[in-house]
Amino acid sequence: MDKVALVTGGAQGIGQGIARLLAARGWRVAVADLRKNPEFFFVKTDISREAEVRACIRRTVRRFGRLDALVNNAGIADPHNGPVEKLALKEWNRRIGVNLSGAFLMTKHAAAPLRRARGAVVNISSTRALQSEPDSEAYAAAKAGLVGLTHALALSLGPEVRVNCISPGWIAHQPVRNKDHAQHPVGRVGRDQDVAELVAYLISDAAGFVTGQNFIIDGGMTRKMIYV
Repeated sequence: MDKVALVTGGAQGIGQGIARLLAARGWRVAVADLRKNPEFFFVKTDISREAEVRACIRRTVRRFGRLDALVNNAGIADPHNGPVEKLALKEWNRRIGVNLSGAFLMTKHAAAPLRRARGAVVNISSTRALQSEPDSEAYAAAKAGLVGLTHALALSLGPEVRVNCISPGWIAHQPVRNKDHAQHPVGRVGRDQDVAELVAYLISDAAGFVTGQNFIIDGGMTRKMIYV
């Protein structure tokens, strides 16, 4: 029986890249997003709302009969929240609710079918969990929270379910300059497929001894000292 993966935020960007690669590798793919992706079984879902999350998992399992992998990719992509002195609690809560609580809710309600399938979860964090720009407190806190949530879930859901995290660096969706590529020791910025390939490995049987880990995939950028 073909395995089933549910990708949140799979209508565009990294999530779409993950969904497409998994489908090409023979996975049956469901996408949870607010924006429709007609390529896959689609469930419109606000991942910060528990009732919608619960319904998403139910519909996916009802459609495919099982769930083998959950990729928690959805989030508010803009890291900048403005000066911390002016950051409204409502805006802080919105970003934490989507970028962190959404992954918690999806995993909570997917846990039972994932246990039955002896499946896997991959959380998509960011190198901003480890380093920051000014005025990005809510995003950084949420992404760092995903790293902690990952190793906690790995212990809580193991041994039936493995849980890992990927922290991408600069993944380009728009034209970039030569000097942008040059900031990376590998000589280029990242692509969606770079992250998707790592997801495919982490949810595969080949990664059966891997859980609770955070994988930084950034072309070496966070290892490079930059003087200004």
